[in-house]
Order: sequence, then C-alpha cells, then structure tokens
Amino acid sequence: MAFYMYDIAFLVLFTLGVVWFLWKRKKNLKREGLMYLYRTQLGIKFINYVGGKYKKTLRVLSYVAVICGYLLMTSMIYFLYYIIKIYFFNPEIVRAIKIPPLMPLIPYLPSLFNVSFLPPFYFTYWIIAIAVIAIFHEFAHGIFAKRYGIKIKTTGFGFLGPFLAAFVEPDEKQMQKKSKFQQITVLSAGTFTNLILALLFFLLLSGFFVLTYSPAGAMFNTYATGLVSIGSINMVGGMIVDAPTNQGIIDLIDKNNITNDLVLGTNGNSLNLTKITANGKNYFMTIDILKEQLKKETSQVILYEDLPAINAGLKGILIEIDGKEIQTHDDLSLILKGYGPGDEINIKTNVDGEILEYNFNLGENPVAKGKPMIGIGYATSQRGGIVGRIADFFNFFKKPATYYKPMFNAEFIVFIYNLIWWLALINFSVALINMWPVAIFDGGRMFMLTIWAITGSERFAKALFKIVTYVILGALFALMIGWFSAIF
Repeated sequence: MAFYMYDIAFLVLFTLGVVWFLWKRKKNLKREGLMYLYRTQLGIKFINYVGGKYKKTLRVLSYVAVICGYLLMTSMIYFLYYIIKIYFFNPEIVRAIKIPPLMPLIPYLPSLFNVSFLPPFYFTYWIIAIAVIAIFHEFAHGIFAKRYGIKIKTTGFGFLGPFLAAFVEPDEKQMQKKSKFQQITVLSAGTFTNLILALLFFLLLSGFFVLTYSPAGAMFNTYATGLVSIGSINMVGGMIVDAPTNQGIIDLIDKNNITNDLVLGTNGNSLNLTKITANGKNYFMTIDILKEQLKKETSQVILYEDLPAINAGLKGILIEIDGKEIQTHDDLSLILKGYGPGDEINIKTNVDGEILEYNFNLGENPVAKGKPMIGIGYATSQRGGIVGRIADFFNFFKKPATYYKPMFNAEFIVFIYNLIWWLALINFSVALINMWPVAIFDGGRMFMLTIWAITGSERFAKALFKIVTYVILGALFALMIGWFSAIF
C-alpha cells in the first residue's frame, strides 16, 4: 500500500509535467482528434543510419517479420473465436477473470477488479512499458521504411492527458508507391519488434528470477477430490435428498437456504464448507461450486474427499514437517516416504508471514494402499482454460508446486520482477492485438494489401476489409454481452 501512495504522487507530478510541457510548446502542437501531436526530428538520423547501412540484414529480417505477422494475425482470429466460446459457454472462467474483454490496460487494473492472479500494475510500470513498446515499435516501422527508400518526415509524441504515444511519420505518398510486399514489411516491422522484445524480457525474467529468488516451501491449491455420482448423493448440509437429480438437489439447496455452515480447522484460518454424504462416505464442497456443477448436464460432481488436510483446515505454504524443512514440493514427497498411514505429524505453514501449526494423523492413499496421504494437491492450471495456460507459460522457469521468496531486499526484488513481467506480457499482447485485421491496427492495412495482392482487385480488397472489420467489431460487442451476462 505504501508504494501506491508514491506511485499516485508520481502520476500527479507526471500529469502536471505533461500539462506544463504542452503549455510551453503549444505553438509546436497540432491537434488531431482527441490527441495533441508534438513533432520533432529526434531519432531520424538514427533511423536513416540503420535503415541505410544494414539493408541486407533488414531484407532477411523482412521475410521473418512478414511471416510472424501472418502467424500472429491467424492466431488472433482463432484467439477471438476461442474467447467467444469461453465467454458464452464457461461463465465460471469469466467470473474468475473479472476484467471486461475490451478493457484497456490501464494503471491499477488488477486492483480495480480485485484480480488475484495478476501482480500489481503501477503507473510507474505503465509509463515505462508504454515508452519501451512505443519507441521500439515506431522506430522499427521507420527503419524498415528507410530500408525501402521511404522518407521519414518527422518523429514525435502524442498526448492524451497523462497517456503518451510515440510515432514515426513516413511519407505516405512514397509508401503507397512501393510494392505490396514492401508496404507489408513496414507494417509488420513494429509487431515483429514487440515480439522480439517480449522474448528478450522473458529470458531476462527467468535469469533475474534464478539469481534473486530461492525455494522456500511447498504449495497446494486444492484438496484431494473424487468423482461422485449425483444419483448416489443422499444428504447435503444435513438435509436428506429425496430427489437425487441435478435439479432436485438444486431445489433442495434453494428451498432450505443451505449455506457453508460447516467449520473445519482452527488457528483462525478455518474453512467454511458444506458436508455431502454419498455411498456412505462424507465429502465436502462449497455450495456455490456444487450448484455450478449441478447446473451442467453431467451425472457426476467433483467433491473434496474426507481426508486429514481438509479436516484440519490446512492452509498456506508447507514449510516444515516434524522439524524437517521443506523447500520444494519434491522435499515434501521425500519426507512423507518416511511415514505411514495413521502416523501423527506436526506441520507448519506460512500464511502471509504468519506461521501456523497443525497436528493430525496421516490418511491412506486410496490408490496406492499402504502409502500415507495428507489430502492436498496442486493443479498446474487451476484457473482453467486460457488463464491457466498463460499463467503456466509465464512461470516456465519455476519448479511446480514450489513457493519462492526473494533472497534479499524483498520489496525491491518483487518490484523489479513484476516490472520485467509486465514488460514481457505487454509487448507480447501488443504484438498480438496489433495484427488484428481491423482498420485502426497495422494488421488491418496488412490484411487489405494481402487480399489486393491475391485477387488483383483493390476495390474487392477494401470491401472485404470493411466487412471483416465490422465482423470483428461485432464479435467484440458480443464478447461484452457475454461478459455482462456472466458477471451480472
């Protein structure tokens, strides 16, 4: 919270600085729409030097850039289709994501929507990311334009309040006279550069993590579960189930206002669940998740097994068993090999810096008889679908189910790590979004030129381009409807 205050102060000072800059140089500003453009010659010598000196290298890279552009464009079309499916058919994932699909990436976004799977996004992060992305993106356009003999007229900055944008302005008349491949190369150059930057920041992120973090415990994000036939359920929350069907159990819950009134565990970190009886065995689950499963056309539900961890209300990062230190999830597995079912153990966990202790007897693994079982698990994509995949991809350099902590100066290490993380993510996101075949993106003009080159008809290419733009905008509107339906 302390850094938020410094960050907001920086936001205010930065905004005042931008206002002062605009006022002092108002004669050099030109308004275009909602933005004010400040044109300079800054960087043109560098663009002309690189674009003129390394023509052979840039020609080779131009093919790579164009191929990457088409791959990203195809990926974005599929991505849009996949997201629409999620937003209309998997409302539980939408509720977990929370953020509207058309919400721009603005400072403090994770905090505004209380999104736990994203790190804080300070204004400091935002302004650094925008500067890196915009400058490299636009200079790449300029360098490839110069490679093909297109004059760079100006560079500069765009201002919309405290929000900034960079631009490189080529001679559009010269641009339109170039071959379609050369124009497509210039258009795809910015996206290609963002893709390279994303890769570099990913590598930097992994290197920084290895040098500054150390393993400090075993994590779990679920309790042991089992598949239970709905027809075998005979009691929910102490109420007898007369109609063991999906709708019958939902009606029972609603009619009797069954809530999570079963308290498991102590230490002030207890679990509030509902007990469910089926086939003579006890299971546990929250009412909301149980109802969510029952609403689907399924004959089985996933419930928590009646095992030691859930009965004890086990929470946090596992750091010690009977005085034996746990650094990784592998350590946990190795230590448990020295125990058997029924053995009493003492477990220490770390819950946001608070050390909790639990004493209980180990259970027996129902699959591997004679093996001890705590009753916890770790789902690598516990958030499901695309969110889980993205989270897993961004953590490829971490050992699974292992908690890490900074080796020194924790606040500074976390700040830098999250900054690099956002730089990688935003560069990758910009590379993807910029290749949408929509009018406001580079991918839009690239799509139109491609259709023109294939069909030989400029008129047909522009008409198809307009249709595709409207279709995608309609799909995005449908996404907002899907989000609104899932959230509200």
